[in-house]
Amino acid sequence: MGQGASGGAEGLPGWCHLIRADNPSPMTLEGTNTYVLSTSAGNVVIDPGPLIEDHLRAVASLGAVALTVLTHHHPDHTESAQRFHQHTGAPVTALDPDLCIDTEPVSDDEQIAIPDLDLRVLHTPGHTADSICLEVRRGSWRGLLCGDTILGRGTSVVAHPDGQLGAYLDSLARLRDRLSGDWMLLPAHGPVRADAVGVIEQYIAHRHARLDEVRAALASGATSAREVVEIVYSDVDRSVWPAAERTVAAALDYLTGAEKPTNAAGE
Repeated sequence: MGQGASGGAEGLPGWCHLIRADNPSPMTLEGTNTYVLSTSAGNVVIDPGPLIEDHLRAVASLGAVALTVLTHHHPDHTESAQRFHQHTGAPVTALDPDLCIDTEPVSDDEQIAIPDLDLRVLHTPGHTADSICLEVRRGSWRGLLCGDTILGRGTSVVAHPDGQLGAYLDSLARLRDRLSGDWMLLPAHGPVRADAVGVIEQYIAHRHARLDEVRAALASGATSAREVVEIVYSDVDRSVWPAAERTVAAALDYLTGAEKPTNAAGE
């Protein structure tokens, strides 16, 4: 069942709605956040989420849908996309053409044509190769819909081998350099944050601190991602160790120069 939050919840403006899916887990935190942006041409839905019918009904109940946008391919964001399209008739777009339904994929720095909003796509690879963020401006309000690139609490996974740490650090630096002033952070998991730039700076510092810890673990004799996790993440719930192992594998590729370039299509 959707854990609905109407417009204005968590400090959001009245035209921006957050509906949280009932799929809590160590990886999804309280659940997947679906955002609904109301415009005079219909709603723009960001990440319809898992295939939970009550959740989809809650999202659709907010009005006609003009467009659905997927921030990346992970199923807790995309599993319901086909069903939601069947229910609403709205096209579905993403960076990856394979995720799109009845429309073309978006591209980096593209401005999505929708009334009332300045909605711009930023390709931000790292969590996955196809991850995007969306800059949203309406009047004086500014927000960053950031998918899993940045979470509302804790830190995101660099989902190796699809995700790469070098690309992730570049994406965080790009976001930090683009945003100035009062930007809200609208993550796909966890609470909305009012201090977008501060959170991004914390993420960058955290990643560099983790790299130092990985280097130290290697120097102490660790020879695999699993052995590094056992040292660096010894105080972390073991239920997230598999995800931590993927992030460490990405760090090892980064440190050894084994990363492969990510192109503009997220491939």
